[in-house]
Amino acid sequence: MAEGEPVNGKQPTLFEGTKRLVYDEAIDLTLQSLQAYGPDHDHWGIAWSGGKDSSATLTLIVHLIDVGRIAPPKTLTVFYADTRQELPPLAIAAARIMEQLSERGIRCEVVRAPLDKRFLVYILGRGVPPPNNNTLRWCTRQIKIDPMSEALEARLDELAGNILMITGVRQGESAIRDQRIAMSCGKDGAECGQGWYQQVLPNSKGVRGRIATLAPLLHWRVCNIWDWLRIYAPMREYGGWATAAIADAYGGDEASEVNARTGCAGCPLASKDLALDTIVATPAWAYLAPLKGLKPLYRELRLPKHRLKKTGLEFRKDGTAAANPQRMGPLTFEARLMGLDRVLSIQSQINDAARAIGRPEIDLLNAEEEARIRELIAAKTWPQGWEGDEPTADTPMGLVFRDGSVQPLLV
Repeated sequence: MAEGEPVNGKQPTLFEGTKRLVYDEAIDLTLQSLQAYGPDHDHWGIAWSGGKDSSATLTLIVHLIDVGRIAPPKTLTVFYADTRQELPPLAIAAARIMEQLSERGIRCEVVRAPLDKRFLVYILGRGVPPPNNNTLRWCTRQIKIDPMSEALEARLDELAGNILMITGVRQGESAIRDQRIAMSCGKDGAECGQGWYQQVLPNSKGVRGRIATLAPLLHWRVCNIWDWLRIYAPMREYGGWATAAIADAYGGDEASEVNARTGCAGCPLASKDLALDTIVATPAWAYLAPLKGLKPLYRELRLPKHRLKKTGLEFRKDGTAAANPQRMGPLTFEARLMGLDRVLSIQSQINDAARAIGRPEIDLLNAEEEARIRELIAAKTWPQGWEGDEPTADTPMGLVFRDGSVQPLLV
């Protein structure tokens, strides 16, 4: 009998035989949560980012359905959040996993922001500065949360009844998130250890009261995630999933809980590109090193010389100046074109190297996005509230206070 063939017609599972997982308790608690709450919902959705936790959740649940450990819902929809900013190894693995889902007849929706709201189009085309952690953190909601909410709402319009959204949230993934979990772990009748179950009431019209969320891997440790992604999930008897590259992208067994997080390539909000550093240190992915130039570019684009600034000479009807009357604003056209050239250069360097060594190419900007950026610049597009005739932010000028008084520039 060939290795991996079913015995007596029965597919091997995680729960019997010599390949029994070493973390049976973690699996059992996951099963308990799915068995406790899954049957209450005719329709399931899986929110999948392509990262380690959501990929483990997705592939494990499909396996548990395949081997009959949990009853399948009437419909299962996978929502892949494609931010267009993912680290290339994760995006490549996600594309392969989507092929495997399609082969199984599982519906997978690729969720992206509208063209004008995609990260690089919004910055380089519309001129909105790269996000920061203080006053302008627009990216997560715009390129991930809002598109996912809209896709979910559209799917609910097609369905009768409610939907259980399954997520890969785990304790330990974020200290702030852990505090929220601790406060709401027992919400809506969930017992400790059964996963984080909540009946969600989003504000979206037509969705209210029709969604619940479940995090069935809430209690898994990061080492459990590595074992599943690198050892078990790629085995044919567990699905033959293309997940090993995901674990390797994080550093695999060498990654700590703190370091095993990814965000966008060159994320402007992160102090260090830990995951990207890990990836480019791997010989197979070393050709991606030019991606390290993205973070300095985003930092440069926030400099005053590349942005416009309000003069502070606009006042309300009561004579007072608006809040922050001399605030910095959008990117100049010159800055946008400089940024576009830099991004395309990084992409070109990587793809030239990829072709030379037979490795996967990337598209930080595809042809449609590049064309839209150039179109927005040619149309002299400015964000709302800006005319384009404001001075650059490095222009010396007197201070304008909120009472309308002006302190002239001292010369």
